[in-house]
Amino acid sequence: MGDPGPPAASAENAFAADLFEDLPQRYDRLAEVLSFGQNGKWRRELVRHIARFKPRRILDVATGTAGVAIALAHATEANIIGVDISEPMLERGRKRVYDAGLDQRIRLPRARAEQLPFPDASFDAVSFTYLLRYVADPGATLTELARVLRPSGGLAGLDFYLPPNPLWRASWRLYTRALMPSGGYVLGGRAWWRAGRFLGPNIQDFYRRWPLHRLFEAWREAGIVDVEDRVMSLGGGLVMWGRKHHA
Repeated sequence: MGDPGPPAASAENAFAADLFEDLPQRYDRLAEVLSFGQNGKWRRELVRHIARFKPRRILDVATGTAGVAIALAHATEANIIGVDISEPMLERGRKRVYDAGLDQRIRLPRARAEQLPFPDASFDAVSFTYLLRYVADPGATLTELARVLRPSGGLAGLDFYLPPNPLWRASWRLYTRALMPSGGYVLGGRAWWRAGRFLGPNIQDFYRRWPLHRLFEAWREAGIVDVEDRVMSLGGGLVMWGRKHHA
């Protein structure tokens, strides 16, 4: 479906592409199980903030198997382009889109978030999920997402978060270090054990380097205003949203 896109151009890109290469077949079901059913709730919150802009064209970045793209198609009348660096994930996504009867409204080409192959101001809304931990420069990536967004258009993102409450954080640490990898192995094999083992330390390291106040600054430096956030599920997830300033 279109040009396969450029190869991974950073160590972070290459690692993410390799990490997710063997996950697509069970990705959606396991994501729900391993997040205690919260992944869908977080996605619905993300979609809600995009849908209120009543967009006609949406870009969904790090679309994976197109779960958010499909949800956006149900919540809006927009045409949607979903991009990802993982071709196996996109292949799974294309099948899901076709099975949902949405292949006339959703396209899934391969592309990097850091170098999007679209003109300036070409989308009414941009969404992204589980992205900024897998790029070399989160601030520059946000600037690139804002570049393809029209003035006053909506931007919304979703990722895991660290529970702020010390008790819940200790429970989170136990879950991500022990229960998530072992549960992933039982349900999905070695690929999911590897992903589960990586996830907890990766999340913790990201927010050490990019605490919430620094993320807010990066959104504003990218030209996004009225930035807000919602911490979800006792701190397990974080949704952020805003709109591009008037040119």
